[in-house]
Amino acid sequence: MTSEHRGDYEELVDEISELLGAPATLENRDFELIAFGAYDSEGDLDPSALDPVRTRSILTRRSTAAVRAWFEGFGITRATGPVRIPPTPEAGVYRGRICLPVRHRGVVHGYIWLLDDDPGPSERQLAAAMGVTARIGALLADEAQHGADLSRELRAVLTAERGWQSDMAVAELRTALGPRADGLHALMCVAPWPSADPDDAPSVRAVPGATALCTLPWGATAQCLALLIRLRSPDVLTPATTAAGRLLERARGGRGPGDAASRGAGGSGPASAASRGADGSGPGGSATGGTDGPSAGTASAAGTASRTGTAGPAAGVATPRSGLADLATAWSEASAAARAALAEARFGPVAQWASIGPFRLLTALPPEVAHDPVARTLLAPVHHELARTAEVYLDCAGQAARAAAELGIHRQTLYYRLSRIEKLTGLDLDDGEDRLLLHMALKAHRL
Repeated sequence: MTSEHRGDYEELVDEISELLGAPATLENRDFELIAFGAYDSEGDLDPSALDPVRTRSILTRRSTAAVRAWFEGFGITRATGPVRIPPTPEAGVYRGRICLPVRHRGVVHGYIWLLDDDPGPSERQLAAAMGVTARIGALLADEAQHGADLSRELRAVLTAERGWQSDMAVAELRTALGPRADGLHALMCVAPWPSADPDDAPSVRAVPGATALCTLPWGATAQCLALLIRLRSPDVLTPATTAAGRLLERARGGRGPGDAASRGAGGSGPASAASRGADGSGPGGSATGGTDGPSAGTASAAGTASRTGTAGPAAGVATPRSGLADLATAWSEASAAARAALAEARFGPVAQWASIGPFRLLTALPPEVAHDPVARTLLAPVHHELARTAEVYLDCAGQAARAAAELGIHRQTLYYRLSRIEKLTGLDLDDGEDRLLLHMALKAHRL
């Protein structure tokens, strides 16, 4: 975790470790490791004393959804005092845990975890440790509030005109972020977002890895959500895809990201957590004219699905970048990837800019250019099946056998349809440039 309070967290966790006579770890409410206390105890440093859940947590610095759901099932999200959790060997939890919820003004912001020994810390020791957790909670709340206040700054960067206005907006966001500004980030677009009301947007704290977020116009009437996610490596986009999944669930009407109840409601038990490699520091997507048989029909259904858009919303992720200088370009990439995912289900529901192929160019075209008149007649509703035939044929690189099989029609039927397409468009489908023009027009139509 990149944080201006990192040193403070480590000192406070060390203080708890000394108070309780046992090594302690601090996680945020999404079970991401923030800090662990140094404690000189030979037994606790013995690798044989560590169970798989704790060991994987220290190595990966995070926990799986199954582990989170299981531990939250003990009521830690509602608790105001220490919670003792018994050992469960079948889950890879060989030693019991003590969880100290880290709260501030009634809101849980994280958890202190330690291994529970016999007899373990006394009630007096635990009460003293809870006093320290209150100080940690204030720091976590301050950091979360600081991030939540960056909506205006991020929106200004993404909407500013090129030139001095953009430079000033980036400078303001950089100042607000402090040391975090120079880190590695991925910009993400979730569209359409169901509400323009800022109160309906998730908090930064509720989205793992989030640095800032804001809502922006998406077309004439809709909204989208822009989210800046910090990364540790440009090759590991897990924080961005995890955040996208939670935000899409919320946008589709599910419970909000970070909602403990939504994570625990369908939570698998301890055994499931272990089988998935649980880790955590404390817990550690109809043709006419005849068919060529069942296989052709199956291929036709699959082909149809791949050429229809994601049943929105969808998310797009830009190429990761260090620093903030290229956020405007990153936003173009993220919003283009989201448009591609909405147009083609095979890209979504979370599409990366690097993976959308020709849509990187198509999404950059102005609408009046993208809607080329050559395909206007073909795209009329009465010719829907011919338009679909043209797109499948062109996707198959003009290979008639493949196209006929995917469409589930006889090859002669395909040839008949292609001749009709040529008459409607005035194009020669044996000419490479004509094929390219029609292919681009058909793809751009769905954007």
